[in-house]
Amino acid sequence: MELNIRKSQSGDFHFLEKLEKDSFPNFQQSSRKSIQRSLTSKFQEVLIIETKGNKRVSIGAVVLFKYKQALRIYSIAVLPEYRNKGLGTIAMNHVKNMALEKQYKKVLIEVHVKNKSLIDWYKTNGFKETHVIKDYYTNGEDALKMEYISEFVDIPKKTNNIIVINQPHKWTFSDANAKVISVKEYISNPVYHTSSDMRVFNLCSSYKYQSYGYYVSLLASARGHRVIPSTITIRDFKLLNVIHSASYDLEELINKELEKVPADKFKLNIYFGQTAKKGFSLLANRLYQLFETPLFEIEFIKQDKWIIKGIKVLTLNKLPESEIEYINEFARKYFNKRRFNKTKIINYKYDIAILIDPEEQTPPSCKRALQKFKSAANRKGLYAEFITKTDFDKLNEFDALFIRETTSVNNHTYEFSRMAYAEGLVVIDDPWSILRCSNKIFQNEIFRKHKILTPQTLVFTKNIFEKKDLDNMNYPLVLKQPDSAFSLGITKVENREEALNAINELFKKSDMIVCQEFLYSEFDWRIGILDNNPIFACKYYMSKGHWQIYNWAGEAEENSGDSETVDIEEVPEEVIRIALKAAALIGDGLYGVDLKLVNDKVYVVEVNDNPNIDVDIEDYVLKDKLYDRIIESIYNRIEISKNIQKINFRNN
Repeated sequence: MELNIRKSQSGDFHFLEKLEKDSFPNFQQSSRKSIQRSLTSKFQEVLIIETKGNKRVSIGAVVLFKYKQALRIYSIAVLPEYRNKGLGTIAMNHVKNMALEKQYKKVLIEVHVKNKSLIDWYKTNGFKETHVIKDYYTNGEDALKMEYISEFVDIPKKTNNIIVINQPHKWTFSDANAKVISVKEYISNPVYHTSSDMRVFNLCSSYKYQSYGYYVSLLASARGHRVIPSTITIRDFKLLNVIHSASYDLEELINKELEKVPADKFKLNIYFGQTAKKGFSLLANRLYQLFETPLFEIEFIKQDKWIIKGIKVLTLNKLPESEIEYINEFARKYFNKRRFNKTKIINYKYDIAILIDPEEQTPPSCKRALQKFKSAANRKGLYAEFITKTDFDKLNEFDALFIRETTSVNNHTYEFSRMAYAEGLVVIDDPWSILRCSNKIFQNEIFRKHKILTPQTLVFTKNIFEKKDLDNMNYPLVLKQPDSAFSLGITKVENREEALNAINELFKKSDMIVCQEFLYSEFDWRIGILDNNPIFACKYYMSKGHWQIYNWAGEAEENSGDSETVDIEEVPEEVIRIALKAAALIGDGLYGVDLKLVNDKVYVVEVNDNPNIDVDIEDYVLKDKLYDRIIESIYNRIEISKNIQKINFRNN
């Protein structure tokens, strides 16, 4: 039998409904509404298995959920009369190939724990058991979670490592993933003029102004190469006050690491971010992050405390013979790294720092979205550089700070925002937006004052709260930490006893907590707002079997509900009006306003700073134009800021 597997169309609805009834017991069947959503959701993909020929007949289907790194088989079935013909294996191989082609790391499936034959079938197809999910289908009907690990290999784009040195024959280190060339070769060979896909490691014997070493870094920047050290680093080596300023945040670490040094002077050689001196590897690494140079010596002196006296570049012919073996290993590891800090490319009008946390599990923007922000900045003539919390000292090198990691008043994101604002940078999220959006008590107060409808809300205060305050409540209730985010720190309680227990736990973390009535809705509206204008609109559906959009007790790959992004014109006018009014009370930055439409009334749940902007979700309607609009706003804010500064300067 020849088969064809295609993507579903709206006309497949009735076939899918029949297939559900013919294939699964009642407790496993999808509702009509779920089937309809599967045909339109960008998070799901329905594959139809059909016979080939003049008259094609639909005989089976696979329903898939697409997560960031996994495909989840929601259901796979064929009509009864076509079973036991190997069609399921054909469909499964199609899914595996799809995972391989689109670089999903694994394929997930839930199987009724009592269906032993089906479990065995999945095992023959390479699936392994992970754990049992109790009452998954209904009370007493458990599911077995299984997974298949995809075979794709993530091959990074190769970037050529180039070591530039006065005398290449002096490079004696083996196994370094780099090509060694002379200064003359780098300066004059056209090959190095046009290709921008290079990392240049400047190991010249001197970085003095207008020396070969100086010009290598200067030319590398002009050619768009990533260069270490940069001309900025070379300049900073000569300015002791800059060195002290840059290393201010390391003062505590320096004194802790050097407290056992018996003398008043100490020198530390740093080779490719490491040192041969035992016990000083952390300090060497942190100093390398500040003064990014392949080989340098740093000298400390002790007065009231340890401070940096000076830094000098080390040349290959002056490296200590006793440490050559260590240096060789350090070089090998260094040049085989996949990632290096990226140097700045010149000729952009302004510079934007984008603050990210590469290790964050649920960042406000996925990696693809971050690259789209960077591309949008480049199109606008802005240089965009990703920075992390270790780059606090680099803030004053930029004209704007765009925060793309989850913000909190109590961590470095607020400190970055506050310092950037104090330094005169354009900042999104600005510090007052972080303060106002992070606290639901503030929002409740300001919304109430301006007569914006919210779910009925009370604020309980520690040491003032009494049990009788719960006597006249209508359950269920939702209890929240004032600074909760992404559904964390939020508890739904069904009765007075549950409420008291939850309140006692929350009072351990906060002196005040928020108590709200529970308003059920199938989805929440999220209206993205920038410069007091709507820029995107999403419907965020509740996660499966849960009352919130995010279900952190669920599976990691599926802990958030479905979403649907729509054109602004399709959103009820009252939802947009209320969203704009609520956001305006916070500021004029980038916000995501969450609202519920219940019984024709619009309720504001909260205003979020740092809203999610992910590829194929929030940008589903505008595509790249969404990133362009945000970058355009940052650009305009910089222009206004610069013009104001010029005007003030002239007035003075």
